[in-house]
Amino acid sequence: MPHEIKNYVAGRFVASTSRFDDINPVDGSLAGIVHEADKSTVDLAVQAAREALRGPWGSLSAAERGAMLNQIADGIEARFDEFVAAEIADTGKPLAQARTLDIPRGTANFRFFANLVSTSGTECFEMGTPDGSGALNYSVRKPLGVVGVISPWNLPFLLLTWKLAPAMAAGNTIIAKPSEETPATAALLAEVMHEVGIPPGVFNLVNGFGPGSAGEFVTTHPDVDAITFTGESATGSAIMRAAAGNVKALSFELGGKNAAIIFEDANLDQAVDGTVRSVFSNCGQVCLCSERVYVHQRIFDEFVARLKDRAEALRMGWPDDEQTEIGPLVSTAHRDKVLSYYELAREEGATVVTGGGIPEFGDARDQGAWVQPTILTGLEESARCVREEIFGPVCHIAPFTTEEQAVAMANDSAYGLAGAVWTTNLSRAHRVARQIEAGIVWVNTWYLRDLRTPFGGVKLSGIGREGGVHSLNFYSEPTNICIKL
Repeated sequence: MPHEIKNYVAGRFVASTSRFDDINPVDGSLAGIVHEADKSTVDLAVQAAREALRGPWGSLSAAERGAMLNQIADGIEARFDEFVAAEIADTGKPLAQARTLDIPRGTANFRFFANLVSTSGTECFEMGTPDGSGALNYSVRKPLGVVGVISPWNLPFLLLTWKLAPAMAAGNTIIAKPSEETPATAALLAEVMHEVGIPPGVFNLVNGFGPGSAGEFVTTHPDVDAITFTGESATGSAIMRAAAGNVKALSFELGGKNAAIIFEDANLDQAVDGTVRSVFSNCGQVCLCSERVYVHQRIFDEFVARLKDRAEALRMGWPDDEQTEIGPLVSTAHRDKVLSYYELAREEGATVVTGGGIPEFGDARDQGAWVQPTILTGLEESARCVREEIFGPVCHIAPFTTEEQAVAMANDSAYGLAGAVWTTNLSRAHRVARQIEAGIVWVNTWYLRDLRTPFGGVKLSGIGREGGVHSLNFYSEPTNICIKL
């Protein structure tokens, strides 16, 4: 029997009359039945969160909140295999990825911010006064209040906890709305919160969709003080409009059409290895993935040939097979979107180096949401497939001849989330990385993250920064206290 995924409001698991299916994208099977939160359920969640701010949670010290976050991390680790299984059932991603990245990083997020909030300081200034006695100014961090956390389906647990941990560490209460495609690990986290004794109302979980459902009810609610969202740029824009009436604080990490630049002096083995990761990881469903690859003309043909060989060698298997390297897309609807771009690329004149279709397995996977890893060449920079985010296992590779040309092409985008530069020239590495219009630039690596550093995008890729003290600064309201001596 598929399990039921309920809402979690005011310390209780709450059923609803409206429900929807949670589908496993590997084979199209039913993974769970999800209870959709109506407006009254969201209202109760917000009320509970508001009351929790005035209750025991609001009186805890930073160290006490940090201790509770560590208890949450302990609870996740105690049920580690359950979280892994839930993440795989929702996304179809390989077991190796879920075990080594998604769930461990989610646990690490709680531990990291538990430590940070217990040790980070604030400002203090002495000032002179006309009477000579002086004054002392110091700042304190206060929670923003009730924070709406809307998380995506591509890295469901990792990206949910990336927001929850600092928001809770700063003393806020939460209304979490996971993607309707991937609700399972959020529901398990609610169970952990319940088991470790997080006060009722501090963490609330509401399931549903966007417009006319839980997403809209959270973002437009007058008693929700801030919204943090990861997802498509168009959805971020809609949330911004919805939140404008109440002037809510906003933090968005949105889409990307990220560029990788491979110079002629790059270590080609490392560049190919890194680009395989940056294009095909998580079946291309990472906002940081490289969908545009620019390669110096001298090494263009060799790079394309080697990337083609590697793409065709990627093992597409069952998630629990240790040898599986790439899984399905998250849903058949998203598969159809990606396939429409494959077809559009052909119409726009692309050469399909490899892929471009649906793999055939001869088993239950043929009912899933699989597509082939795909490499394109030959498109103009104005082509839609070069300009629009596809969010699948695909890249377009184009040649360049000069450093200036490569930088100009990389920056010719409405997005600005991430970039990758491959070169053994130290001066060029520093010079080019500074010129890339993106929130994060990797040199001779990809997706190497220090949780203390700022993370976020420019242009259509988002507003605000997350990570380390940058997260605490968003989830806190600084108040200056001036003491006349």
